[in-house]
Amino acid sequence: MSVTPVSPGFSTTVGALRLREWQLGPGQPAIVMDQFSTDDFNLVVDDRADVHVSSKDGRLYVGWFPIGRPGTDGEGWKIAVTGTATVPGYHISFDVETPADIVAAAVARLLETSRRL
Repeated sequence: MSVTPVSPGFSTTVGALRLREWQLGPGQPAIVMDQFSTDDFNLVVDDRADVHVSSKDGRLYVGWFPIGRPGTDGEGWKIAVTGTATVPGYHISFDVETPADIVAAAVARLLETSRRL
């Protein structure tokens, strides 16, 4: 679709917005979970079918909650990294409708930044 400017230097709202198509829907969580090896991570599927992954040292946690994490308002993914005595940890949450591709990219980058001690 092309938009013809109404006057020089001015375009319609549609042209100014440069509409795009965005990926929507949760997609396949396997793209996230397949990044974790059984050599370095523990995997647990609980009675609600929620999936929990933790590093063997217990410092990284990734949880997938297909119908939402209990006690939250639609949290579908939780990523948490435990801090140290001198540096605080952090956590990231994603909605249940966040595409798994986006969560997978965050997890991939997180894993790239880790190193063995």
